[in-house]
Parts: sequence; C-alpha cells; structure tokens
Amino acid sequence: MTSPRQTPLHEVHEQLGATMTEFAGWTMPLRYSGDIAEHNAVRTTAGLFDLTHMGEIRITGPQAAAALDYALLTNATAITPGRARYTMICNAEGGVLDDLIVYRLAEQEFLIVANAANAAVVSAEVADRVEGFDATHEDVSNDYALLAVQGPKAVEILAPLTDTNLDEVKYFAGYPSTVAGKPVLLARTGYTGEDGFELFTAPEDATTVWQALTEQGAPAGLQPAGLSCRDTLRLEAAMPLYGHELSADLTPFHANLGRVVKLDKESDFVGKAPLAKVAEQPTDRTLVGLRSDQRRAPRAGYRVLAADDTEIGEITSGAPSPTLGHPIAMAYVDRAHSEPGTALQVDIRGKNVDVEVVATPFYRRSS
Repeated sequence: MTSPRQTPLHEVHEQLGATMTEFAGWTMPLRYSGDIAEHNAVRTTAGLFDLTHMGEIRITGPQAAAALDYALLTNATAITPGRARYTMICNAEGGVLDDLIVYRLAEQEFLIVANAANAAVVSAEVADRVEGFDATHEDVSNDYALLAVQGPKAVEILAPLTDTNLDEVKYFAGYPSTVAGKPVLLARTGYTGEDGFELFTAPEDATTVWQALTEQGAPAGLQPAGLSCRDTLRLEAAMPLYGHELSADLTPFHANLGRVVKLDKESDFVGKAPLAKVAEQPTDRTLVGLRSDQRRAPRAGYRVLAADDTEIGEITSGAPSPTLGHPIAMAYVDRAHSEPGTALQVDIRGKNVDVEVVATPFYRRSS
C-alpha cells in the first residue's frame, strides 16, 4: 500500500499541533485549535489553509482554448487572460466527473485546478480529450503548493506582503505576483463563502509564505484552518462537494448548476447531446437546502421523508451551522417537494426530525 503524501507544510502543521488525517492520498490537517474556532475565524477575521492536495493541469499551445472547449463545459475561448471560470468536466452521458476552476494565464496557456480525489482522473481525461488539437497537456501538480487566506480581513493581511494592488484583483481572476518576496500565482476565487485569495507557490517557498502570512495576520486574528471547518464553511455557502452533491450519475442540472453548461458555444463538447436533452425538461430530483430547529443534524445518506412517511430523497451533506446556530443540510429530493417552505422530515437513526426546505445559500457574506 502506498503511503499518503505529505505537503511541503507538513512539519509546520505538526509544530502547530494539528490533528492530521488521510484524505485523497494525502496527509492533511483536519483541525488545529478546533472546528468551531477555526470556522468562526474565517467568518469574522481570517483563516489560513493548506490546499496543496489539489491537482493542477497545464494546457498550452495554439489550440489550447479550442481543446478545452471540447474537453470541458466552459467556453474557454471566451476567457480573457488573467481571468478564471468555474466549470465541470462530464462523461459522455453528461454525468459530472469533477468540478473545476480554469485560469487563462496567457493567450495560449491555461491552468486547470481539480479536486484532490479526482485529480488523476481529470488529468487522464483531459490528456485524452486534447489529443488531435495543437495543444500540450502537462500535469503540473508537483510544481505547486497551494495556500489560501480566507475571511473578511484577508485583504488587510495580504496587502502588506505583496506589490499587487489587491483592490484591482477581480473575483475569479489569477495574476502573476509576489508574496513575501516569493513568486506566486495570486488568485481570488474561494470555497468558503468569504472573500479571500489563493496563492500558488513553488513547494520550496510554501513555508516562507505561510510563516509571513501567519506573522502578518496574528494581530488581525488569523488562524490556521483545517479540512473540517472548510467543509462546514462550504456547506453554509451551499457549495457542492464531489462525491456528495456531484457525481458521475448526476448532471449539473440536477445540482441547479445548469449555468455552467455552455450549450450555446459553437464547438462540440463531451456530453453535449445528453446535456441538451436534460436542459429541455426539469430533472425528477433536484438539490435543495434544508434547515432544522432540532439539536440533531441530518448527515449524508440519511433518508428524507414526505409528510406521509414516503421516502422522497436523501441527504448529501449536513452539519450544525456554527454561524447560524442550527442544523443545515443539502439533499436531493423529488421536485414536487422542492419549493422553499415545504415541510419535510429526515430519518435520523430511526427518529423522524422535522426540517424545512429553504433557499440557498444558507449564509451570504455582507458586501
């Protein structure tokens, strides 16, 4: 059995007393001071994450944009250099293989960021799909460490460490920059529902950048943050997680993400025909948000029931919300029971608990 990989920041995490866990073939920090404290830091000040386990794929060449137009759902040709798009890669049936962020670094250069658990699959699929185009595929995951500073004080913390004017860095953008004197790709996307930045660094520079952010952020309340709070943060923001809200058996339309399917782009793309059919009529089940006023939180895999005890869905993600003070969840339910305000129940270990369908996201930061 292959041992889990360690990020360049592994010793830093151990020195900080992090609880480590194996995730997607990596040893990653699960928590440091505690889930709720880290969650609240991101919501009120800022949190610092090690996301080196994510995968990166570079596509270059005269037909790089055309190749990605075919390989992915996005209209890569329409992305201007310096900007990014949230997108997905689907199989031939329209099922989601992964959700991605694609950065256009230059006219003939793109960087795809894939989820850690799917990085190898995405890399292999993209490599196969760009064949026949004048474009080159390269898995560059080993070339990067990835740090993220997220929270309302992210700008205040990062600004003194970079020459980049952060006020000019748009949402879903990525620019060459420096942080703590080290070259980085500085991006502004996020997966927490808060403002923040992602810093793609060389692995050997990761500790320098982390320590500089830690020192600069200490007076503002910056805390290191692990995978556990990242999950509750993204749940409050109703952001999907592959293997929960997204899978190869579900299309983007099931997850209310039909906006990422660019059926109007001129080129053909993998999954286009079946996705066009799904777009013509509502799916039988759809993703909804649920809230409960009870103490016990719905968890992934729990059954969702109608008033007559009929099973009409399943929880995909659920947890107590540290920000809102009550349990929240996402679930796939029959469309007939998907309107906000609909009263449903969740079978929590043999006891039916009342829940209500609510609009998402559960949490939205103030501008």
